[in-house]
Parts: sequence; C-alpha cells; structure tokens
Amino acid sequence: MQEQKEQVALSSIAASAAMTIAKGVVGLATGSLAILSEAGHSLIDLGAAIMTYAAVRVSGKPADEEHHYGHGKVESVSALGETALLFLLSGIVIWEAVKRLVDHESHEVSATYWAFAVMAGSVLIDFFRSRALSRVAKATQSQALEADALHFSSDLWASLAVIIGLIGVRFGLWWADSVAALAVALLVCVAGWRLGRRTIETLTDTAPAGATANITDIVKDVAGVVDVERVRARAVGETTFIDLTVAVNRTLPLDRVTAIKLAVGDALRAGIPGAEPIVTTDPVALDNETVLDRVMVIARNRALAVHHVTVHNIRDKLAVALDLEVDGKLSLMAAHELADGLEDAIAEELGPGVEVETHIEPLQPEDALGREAPPERVIAVKTALAELAAQDRALRNIHDVRVRETDDGEIVNFHCRVDPEMTVQTVHEKVDALERALKEHSSMIKRVIGHAEPMR
Repeated sequence: MQEQKEQVALSSIAASAAMTIAKGVVGLATGSLAILSEAGHSLIDLGAAIMTYAAVRVSGKPADEEHHYGHGKVESVSALGETALLFLLSGIVIWEAVKRLVDHESHEVSATYWAFAVMAGSVLIDFFRSRALSRVAKATQSQALEADALHFSSDLWASLAVIIGLIGVRFGLWWADSVAALAVALLVCVAGWRLGRRTIETLTDTAPAGATANITDIVKDVAGVVDVERVRARAVGETTFIDLTVAVNRTLPLDRVTAIKLAVGDALRAGIPGAEPIVTTDPVALDNETVLDRVMVIARNRALAVHHVTVHNIRDKLAVALDLEVDGKLSLMAAHELADGLEDAIAEELGPGVEVETHIEPLQPEDALGREAPPERVIAVKTALAELAAQDRALRNIHDVRVRETDDGEIVNFHCRVDPEMTVQTVHEKVDALERALKEHSSMIKRVIGHAEPMR
C-alpha cells in the first residue's frame, strides 16, 4: 500500500512538470493570461506534488519515541501548505486579470491552434491523473494524495474555462481571456477552501463524520457489552484512533472482561479499516444481580477469599453469613479487622439493616510439603471410608482414595457414586457428614475432600 502511494505521487510530479512547461511556453507565445495562470497553477501543482511525495514517504514511517501516533499528520501539514499556495496563485491571477480588463489595449492575446492543443491535452491528463489519485487516496485514506487529486480536478475545470476563453478571443471578444482567468482563480479558491477545511479538521482532531454512531452500533453487538459510555475518534491518514469506554457486568471474572475487551477491538478493526482502538471497561451493577452476586463482588474487590455464603430473609431483615479465609499466620486482631471491614462494606452495599456474620478460618497453604502415605495406610483409610459410607447407604463405590502426609496431618481425597437424581444440596450434606466422620475416626487426618459422581 505504501509503495502504491509513492508511485502515484511520483507520476503526479512528472505530469505536473510536463504541463507546467507546455503551458508556460504557449502562454508566453500567445500572451494569454488564462494560459499563463494555468501555467502558474501547474507550477504550484508541481511544488505541491513534490511536497505530497515527501509527505507520503514520511507519513509511512512507524510510530517512534517522539511520535507515539505515527507520522500520518505530516500529510495534513503538506495539504495545508498546498492550500496556502493555491490562494496565493489565485490572488496573483485576479490582480492581473482586473488590470487587463481595465487596460485591455496594452495586452493582446493570440488564440492559436497550439494553445487549443495544449489546453486539450491538459484536460485529458488532468482527468486521468485525478481519477488515479482519487482511487489511491480513497483506498489509503491519504489526505496528501486527496489534495493532489483535488488539484488535478480543479485544473481540469480551469483548463475548460481557458478553452472557452480562447474561443471567445477567436471570435473577437477581447475580454474573454481575462474573464476565463478570473474563472480559473475562482475555481482554485473553491478547491483551496475545500481542501483547507478538511485539513484543518484533521489537524484539530475533528471526529470523522458519523464515527460516533458507527462505532456505537458496532460495539453494542459484542456479547457482554452492557452499554457504550464514551466514544472518541480521530483520523490520521488511513488510521482511525478510537478511545472508548464500555460498561460490563461487575460480577464477571477478570478473564471474561479481558475477552470482552479483545472482542470489542476485533469488531472495530473488522468494521472500520485502519482502526486502532483503546478499550476501557467500566464495571456496573445490573438490575438482576442477586445478594450473593453483590457479596462476592465486594469480597473480590477487597481481594478476600470467601465461601459458604448464605443469605436469608428473616422477618423483613436480611441476614448474610459467610466463611472468610485469611492467612493462618495473621494475628486474630489483624484477621478481625479484615472481617470488620468486609462486614462494613457489605452493610454499606445492602443497607444498614442487614445482619452480617463472618466465620474466620485459615487459608490452606499453597506450598505445603507432602508425601504419599504408605499403601497399607491408604488401604486402612479406604476401608474406614467404606464402612462409614455403608451406614448411610447413599454414598457407594468409594474409589480413587489418596492419602498424603504433611507436617500438619494427613489430607485424604476420595471419589464416590450417588443416585443421579439426588439434589446437589443433599449430596453435599452427605459427603460433608462422611468427611467429618472420617476425621473423627482418625485424629491423624486433618482434611478430607470428597468428590461425588452420578451412578451409571
């Protein structure tokens, strides 16, 4: 894409140089102000084309330590310089045209065949160059190439105005050449105004037309996005920088929030070519949040581990109970302060009338050293489990029994099978009862973890 931009800019330099020479020679030979003004226009186009080529090459450089958003605005600066040249040329032409209209006898214009031939060739060249530049400018969102295309487009209409002026001179209308020159100046001013307005909009970070609505429509279709809260966009060359904030459910885990942000970025890049989005998420509370959801969010925001959260309504009073896991090496005072802080945060969220009770227990160490118990010990534990489970008969087929010895005591893991129609609550109560019974059976056992599977 960058190579294509440079090639079309180079071809514009060659075309502008050829037309400048041809129009200048014929304009001097015929004395036509209109043709000379066109030669001046083409000369400025040549300078503009050189500026465009330089700008295109610089704008293609990647971002660096000094230009975090790349070098795309170099094209806008180039386009602004070209606009100034267009207005300068128009002023000179208007001044000379008015002088000739006032004192027409001192200026004689010859409408020769060479003059017609050069202007007709200019129309053809301007037409094909304008099309080629517009096509590449649209594909690459290049303001510099768009400015160049605008120059050649205005040249085309200006050349047609000159031809009409030469025809008038041919039929004896002495003022036709000066009027044609004024028409050329007017067209150049219009082109300069259009180009300058777009360039200034880019340099002042004006949002692309319809960008906010388009971005919002794309982002709202991404799963997990609750709302689009803020959108900011600015175009720099073929790149559109987008900064937006989206609302997401505050109960979502961090990995899910990250996935939503990535999905939003992918959707914007697919829907807007050249988009470079920066997505910020704002966690919000939804109307369908349960009390349990709200308690878990509070605990997670305070980096606290909680489980066994129960919520009850007792005579229009809300009661919340939970187990809070803290570092076992903490003092009771420090642990109690953590619990008090959590209780206060829950009361603030749910209302002052809520009753909150916390049970403090030590976190299980993550790096505790352990070793497999001897086979005979595993057999003894498995036998005890089977005997205890047989008393209830709900838990069957005790298997995958593992016993690990640690400095604090034994940790036992086991699997069992239960009726697949039994509720989770009932299964949990029965597995929990078996775990407690095994710990009472052997004082060496510190922790028991049972896993229930449906019978097949």
